[in-house]
Amino acid sequence: MQPFLMTPKMTTIQDVFYPTGYAFVMFPDAANAEEAAQKIEQAGFSDQDVMFLAPSVILREIGRIDGESSVELPSVGTEGATVNKYINLARQGHHALMVSAPSDEDAEKLMAVVREFPFSYAQKYHMLAMEDLE
Repeated sequence: MQPFLMTPKMTTIQDVFYPTGYAFVMFPDAANAEEAAQKIEQAGFSDQDVMFLAPSVILREIGRIDGESSVELPSVGTEGATVNKYINLARQGHHALMVSAPSDEDAEKLMAVVREFPFSYAQKYHMLAMEDLE
C-alpha cells in the first residue's frame, strides 16, 4: 500500500476527480481500511495498486478543501456529486483506498475482499461511466 498521489490523469478536463480504471472504496475508520488493504494485496493486487487516503487527504486533494471549510464544490454532474459524497464521508472520519482495477474481473476480485469489511461507499471509474460497487 502506498500513500495517495494525485496525477493529472486522475481528473477530467474540468479538473474534477475521475480516476479511470480505479475503484475508490471508503471505510468508516482507518483500521478497517488498513486491514482491507492487506487482504487486497494478499488477493493478488500489487502494493503499488493500492493507495491509502486519510480524511484530510480526501478533503485536501480530492475535495480541494483546506481544513474544515464548509465550502462545497460546485456539482459538475455525477462526478461532482460523487466528490461531494467523498467530502461528506471524510468529514465524518471515513478513510479510503483507491485501487487500480481496470477490468471487471479486477473489480469483482477487489469487492470479494472489501465485502468482508464494513465499507461505507465504493465506486468504480470506467472510461465513460461510474459504477457503484456493492
